[in-house]
Amino acid sequence: MSGQVTIYHNPRCGKSRDTLKLIEDKGISPTIVDYLKEPPSAAELARILGLLGKRPAEILRKKEAAEAGVDPSSLDDSALIAAMVANPMVIERPIVVTATKAALGRPPESVLAIL
Repeated sequence: MSGQVTIYHNPRCGKSRDTLKLIEDKGISPTIVDYLKEPPSAAELARILGLLGKRPAEILRKKEAAEAGVDPSSLDDSALIAAMVANPMVIERPIVVTATKAALGRPPESVLAIL
């Protein structure tokens, strides 16, 4: 599965580091995207949300969203996705994506189901 797994990663986040280690311990060398430096496009984030089976508000970091002035109650899904791309720190992390599935690494072991 090497090369077919992408992790949207924040190296400063313990859960993100734990999830990356879990993937690597399975012998998988994922593509690592530091999403704070290289946020997904709106289209890619919409695709990831589809794979997760979640709406944008469900992967929104509440504290960071409030600090960034992103109010999910006043935005529709497409506007919320645009706000998330513009302020990537509000996106919950880590997110692990394969060609056909995605999982949020909270807890890190939850990604095992898609590997």
